[in-house]
Amino acid sequence: MLVLVAAPFAVDPIRDAVTLGGVGEARLAPPTAYFALSPVSVALDTLTLLGVGQHIALLASAIVTYALVRARRARRRATTLGRETTLSLVFLLGIVVVYAVGALAPRPMAQLVVSDVTVLAVDFHSHTMYSHDGRAGWDPSDVRAWHRDAGFDVAYITDHRTFEGAERGIAANPREAGEETMLLQGIEAVDHGEHVIILSAGRRYRGLTTADLRDVDDQALALASFIPNAEPVVIETIPGKLANLVASPGSRTPGARAIELIDGAPRGLSQGRRERERIIRVADSLDLALVAGSDNHGWGRAAPGWTLMRVPGWRGMPSDSLALAIESIVRNGRRQSTLVVERRIAGGSTALTVALTSVLVPWRMLTTLSPDERIVWLVWIWAIVVIARVVRKYPPRPSRAA
Repeated sequence: MLVLVAAPFAVDPIRDAVTLGGVGEARLAPPTAYFALSPVSVALDTLTLLGVGQHIALLASAIVTYALVRARRARRRATTLGRETTLSLVFLLGIVVVYAVGALAPRPMAQLVVSDVTVLAVDFHSHTMYSHDGRAGWDPSDVRAWHRDAGFDVAYITDHRTFEGAERGIAANPREAGEETMLLQGIEAVDHGEHVIILSAGRRYRGLTTADLRDVDDQALALASFIPNAEPVVIETIPGKLANLVASPGSRTPGARAIELIDGAPRGLSQGRRERERIIRVADSLDLALVAGSDNHGWGRAAPGWTLMRVPGWRGMPSDSLALAIESIVRNGRRQSTLVVERRIAGGSTALTVALTSVLVPWRMLTTLSPDERIVWLVWIWAIVVIARVVRKYPPRPSRAA
């Protein structure tokens, strides 16, 4: 009934992250395998894209609901402490398994498809196993495959304190952009306590950080920014303290020229949704480009957002030329240079909406189903019902001993 009732309230599964309206030049196109597994695929995507508070609220709701159900059944029929303990452990194990499947299991991804050939989709923030917090075994080929499946044309590898992952990714790039997802180089470093991304660090720009590649070298960044139209592009990441943001006021000055509106880490998703309007106001007032970063470290199979950029003639460019074009547009176009597209997930910006996660999030998930996906959901539901009824009516009988 819920699947059917949600149909009249259907909305597009993606939207403009700033205006919250539609995106004419892009659509979400799930592959056949994703479509066939729609109840599993959509549910795991939704789980992957929850913020920290939403995860806590969802788990708390599940535990409370389970406790109430078991208490009600205990009043109706006798039970034992051992039985209830076993069932509770099975319940908790089930939660762990669901989260593990969502984070680790290979599965088809929903892919963004852009209709305008001059527009490309960029991820400005991703990691490999060479970063201290990257998933073991998550090499640049995995990063490329993940981004290709999600519909990205370009992904910057921005590991902490190393360029090895980015260099390996660039070495395996296709000859020309458009043939395969192109990997570009950057680094995530600390600038006065805030985490920032520096695009093309270690490739076009060298020595912008301390020797251990951990912190931004203020003097080196200022010197590199002295050349007009060649200043390094610095991106402020979230989660972070917006009050500590150091923005570039214009040409030949160091500082951030872009800020993340979407960051795929749970804490980043929480802040991006909670402070969406504030981040947009900051970007407007300081003329900063808004971007999306998956912040993917090898976990999960769902992209939270995409940065769309118009780069005429980008197809056919080699990697260095493409990086130069992207960074030039961000540097000079600033606030008008990008369009951020996000997956539509029920946000939790207030204590009440977070507390109602177990109601609001499933409802929003059901409203994002396409008509064909809705049919697949109904087929799955009735198949499960029929199988359950058959098993209940014809329970397996123990075989007789010889």
